[in-house]
Amino acid sequence: MNGFEFGGEIAWRPSAAYVERSRLTAFMRRHGLRDYAELMQRSTTDLDWFWRAVLDELGIQFYEPYSAVLDTSRGIALTAWCVGGRMNIVHNCLDRWMGTEVEHRPALRWEGEEGKTRTMTYGELRREVQRCANGLRRRGIGRGDRVALFMPMCPELVVAFFAVISVGGIVLPLFSGYGADAVASRLQDAGAKAMFTADGFWRRGQIVAMKATADQAAALSPSLEHVFVVPRLGVETPMTGRDCRWSDLVGPETDAGAPLQTGADDPMMIIYTSGTTGRPKGAVHSHCGFPIKSAQDLLHCFDVQPGETMYWVSDMGWMMGPWEVLGMTLLGGNVVLYDGALDYPGPDRLWAIVERHGVNILGVSPTLIRALMRHGEAPVRAHDLSSLRILGSTGEPWNPEPWRWFFDVVGGGTLPIINYSGGTEVSGGLVGGNVITPLKPAAFAGPPPGIAADVVDEQGRPVRNQVGELVVRQPWIGMTRGFWKDEARYLQTYWSRFPGVWVHGDWAAIDEDGLWYILGRSDDTIKVGGKRLGPAEVESVLVDDPAVLEAAAIGVPDELKGQALVCFCVLRPGHTGDASLVDRLKALVASRLGKPLRPETVLFVRDLPKTRNAKVMRRVIRSAYLGEAPGDLSSLENPQAVEEIRAARM
Repeated sequence: MNGFEFGGEIAWRPSAAYVERSRLTAFMRRHGLRDYAELMQRSTTDLDWFWRAVLDELGIQFYEPYSAVLDTSRGIALTAWCVGGRMNIVHNCLDRWMGTEVEHRPALRWEGEEGKTRTMTYGELRREVQRCANGLRRRGIGRGDRVALFMPMCPELVVAFFAVISVGGIVLPLFSGYGADAVASRLQDAGAKAMFTADGFWRRGQIVAMKATADQAAALSPSLEHVFVVPRLGVETPMTGRDCRWSDLVGPETDAGAPLQTGADDPMMIIYTSGTTGRPKGAVHSHCGFPIKSAQDLLHCFDVQPGETMYWVSDMGWMMGPWEVLGMTLLGGNVVLYDGALDYPGPDRLWAIVERHGVNILGVSPTLIRALMRHGEAPVRAHDLSSLRILGSTGEPWNPEPWRWFFDVVGGGTLPIINYSGGTEVSGGLVGGNVITPLKPAAFAGPPPGIAADVVDEQGRPVRNQVGELVVRQPWIGMTRGFWKDEARYLQTYWSRFPGVWVHGDWAAIDEDGLWYILGRSDDTIKVGGKRLGPAEVESVLVDDPAVLEAAAIGVPDELKGQALVCFCVLRPGHTGDASLVDRLKALVASRLGKPLRPETVLFVRDLPKTRNAKVMRRVIRSAYLGEAPGDLSSLENPQAVEEIRAARM
């Protein structure tokens, strides 16, 4: 790959106070480690010691202790964890806090777009989970049953999430914006026995009906026996024979029901990846896997302190939703949920949420920040953001300018931006930041402790100061236990390229100072005249032009070059997409990346197709531009953007 500008100057250095207070420093001292380098070396070579230390650090309680932390006898790809141990993660997230001061702390703060708010303490949340779990038991739902959550971001979503796991079920969080076919394909693949849904939700002041979509999906899913309906809007909703209202499910009683004892490595969740063609890939996660990795990263990367409040802009159907809920409750922290659009009724809604709920750790996507930048600094300045201590980001590679805006305008130039990248199959980060090492714009400090990551060339050899494939050489506790009922596909996807090495599918680089960069998906690679480059390389150049707010780059078939480069740009207010700007942008890319990589076409659009968690869907852009079937678009926040791209070619 060519010309990506990584490196640069240090933007943030930890103060002595950050280092001294950090949970990472305390962890290293507790284990007699001299520095971070020694921690990284030991955590990736002495896996038994490290993951045992993490489980102890988190205070994870087992009904029966494990006999071994890990067992690789079936190969690294099929590692078993906490062998012989018995536990239920809900006990660790909720029940173990009863009788302590945490019982009376907020576990959940919720806000709806229409202005409603609700707070639940740990004690209140546990009681609601018990009521819901008892209702599930009465209906014969228990060990191993798959139960889908097709719901908006409301308190009942978290209650149902924990209740399913509590009874020994396997929870399937689904994106709330999916269409019926996308929901049905996942219900069918998992053989779901039940589904939670809602009458609807608000989006930009308009009612979005949800139950009708759930009904269509249910009709296509023969395994489904129960549909539980939450009155999010309180509107009249048609009910069928298999439907049950939330109030009838939970009932008036509050009799206790302890979480079912399960094997520590038994499945507790299936999260479907965002693939849009073919059979969905359901990443299987266990009680001692995904939640442990989530909480460990919250400690070691995000430095979550006791009782702190986090808001990560996500949906429960994307991994960052369960990541936040499981990780923060394992730490006794406070989760903020918001159900609505972040630019409604005004562009300051996100900053109002931070102020209103006293958010300490705020997680966003770079795409969201680029969108909010359009409105200038005034919406940010209108709110008191002094509660913020840590900024976080995930979902897409940064461009330098929006990173700087987030750092300077939101963080006042003093708060660290913990860049974080991994995935659904990873349970958290393969690379991240922390509060004890310096940060550069758009960079990662490196892998979190316990992740033996590397960057390699096409032959699997380590490379530095150049772009290569992100790989992991050792197992970690959060790695998926495979794809649901498709072990062969799992092994082919991640383990088939180099023996015993996880190939993640991201382009990455490590600079001369040891800082890391993620440059986009390797399956998004563009190859022009034999020269390979990633979309992020081109997009970073384009947004350096003062006229361009956002950009997306794709490769399209070309008889001479193999592929030609086509770029889509969203302009800043006051700029016009005329021929002179097209020429200027083409020349800019050519000067920065090389003349052979000059774009064939530059087109201007009002918006780029994005998921609700603000990932730009380059695959959809390419399909729309080429006039091909774009696949399932139900995860898009703005499907109208697809039509604009189709029209742009005409």
